[in-house]
Amino acid sequence: MTTRRCAFCRTRSRAIVRRAPGERPTTIEVGDLRLDPGTHEVWRGDTEIELSNKEFRLLETFMRHAGYVLSRTQLLEQAWEYDFARRSNVVEVYIRYLRRKIDVPFDVVSLETVRGAGYRLRKDGGG
Repeated sequence: MTTRRCAFCRTRSRAIVRRAPGERPTTIEVGDLRLDPGTHEVWRGDTEIELSNKEFRLLETFMRHAGYVLSRTQLLEQAWEYDFARRSNVVEVYIRYLRRKIDVPFDVVSLETVRGAGYRLRKDGGG
């Protein structure tokens, strides 16, 4: 039995394989939001933000696709990497956690809900 993966997943897998061993991933910036995949550090401006591993992976997925609407299924596939119960509200819970850490303290709105479609990180990072 073979498992089909979406183009989004295949692209990410190819990008990971292309990296040379020991090569440090570059810092990702969206507005004043900055994420370093190599050190697992996140900043908004000069303020470092502490994130759990799942929050970090979810934010990294959003930042790599800033401006695009990502469905719950896409987010589950990217941040959890296994078949999670589709009826679970885990995505909504982690979106709320992220908003409390990257938006609320800075009085910005960077993670948007797109009704009926999913979620989007604004291209300007909410700034």
